[in-house]
Amino acid sequence: MNVAIIPARGGSKRIPKKNIKDFCGNPMISYSIKVALKSKIFQRVIVSTDDNEIAKVSESFGAEVPFIRPKNISDDFATTGDVMSHATKWLKENVNHLASVCCIYATAPFIKKDDLIKAYNLFKENEWSFVFSATSFPFPIQRAIKLNEEGSIKMFQPEHFESRSQDLTESFHDAGQFYFGKPESWINRDKIFLANSSIFILPRWRVQDIDTTEDWSYAEKLFNIIDKKID
Repeated sequence: MNVAIIPARGGSKRIPKKNIKDFCGNPMISYSIKVALKSKIFQRVIVSTDDNEIAKVSESFGAEVPFIRPKNISDDFATTGDVMSHATKWLKENVNHLASVCCIYATAPFIKKDDLIKAYNLFKENEWSFVFSATSFPFPIQRAIKLNEEGSIKMFQPEHFESRSQDLTESFHDAGQFYFGKPESWINRDKIFLANSSIFILPRWRVQDIDTTEDWSYAEKLFNIIDKKID
């Protein structure tokens, strides 16, 4: 059995009720739920939440909420690893055969079913512990600079001051959409950003963190430009 877990706690501070706040006409979490269901990869799509209102909204869009997340992994200090380990342990105790577990963030309105399908095939056909969404940095990280306390700058890698961009290794970062993982890897809280993982690359124009009100406003504008239709 393949299962999608969507973590969605109720206590968001910077954007109150972020996970069910209206985003371009639908509750934010609905985009992740709908795409997970339409991909037909998962036999179950489960939302892990501590909030009854989030639970009701999630169920109205077709997700299951078979348990309420414990308080000790629902505060500001709880990590995605904590939540996924708990949910995966619950699954191991309540399903006959668990093949894979995919964490899908509730704030991923740009997620597409084809991305999930292709990433799942990459995960299934290899022995990776994790396969997750990523995108490339728009500028070579080898030429990054920082400010010191006096306000002057310093390169992180000054040896690349005269390096041509095309000669530098392309770098990637987590896109914050989805993470396919082996059940035991989630349960053991294995680190994702290690050699036992691989990435599914997304275009930069379809990746946007949504942590602040400014992020939210920008994401809505981007969503309206790209596509209002959920794939």
